[in-house]
Amino acid sequence: MVEETYEWLWLYAAVEPETGSCFVLLLPSVDGECFEIFLTELSKSALVEPDARVGVVLDNAPSHRSGQVRWPDGLVPMALPAYSPELNPAEQVFRQLRAWLSNRVFESLDTLSDALGAGLRQFWDKPDLLVRLTYYPWWRDAVNSIPSQSP
Repeated sequence: MVEETYEWLWLYAAVEPETGSCFVLLLPSVDGECFEIFLTELSKSALVEPDARVGVVLDNAPSHRSGQVRWPDGLVPMALPAYSPELNPAEQVFRQLRAWLSNRVFESLDTLSDALGAGLRQFWDKPDLLVRLTYYPWWRDAVNSIPSQSP
């Protein structure tokens, strides 16, 4: 008798709703250490301009609330109310991927990683799709109401 085992791979994602740009990392766990790795790499990405302040929308995952996570300069946590994942633009990416990947069995983490990459490619190739999914009218109004920061 063969015993089934499970391996896990976690997708961390940040979305810029106005442009459709996104940043993703596949990490082995959903904990404070991996979340800190994600934040560090996000801070180095094209989504974060030098000397800019960028809000990172968070749900109430335990790793997001950990006091142990060091936040890179320029990234600012923005907590969502409890039980409101629909307010997080990145959830739209997850919703699309779940619909595409559900009820499938992958032979290895590598094949799962490849499938995730193929699913994400639609957003990388067509950022306007991500804009349509994530640039909610209330989000657009909030962004447009922020005063410009002139030197």
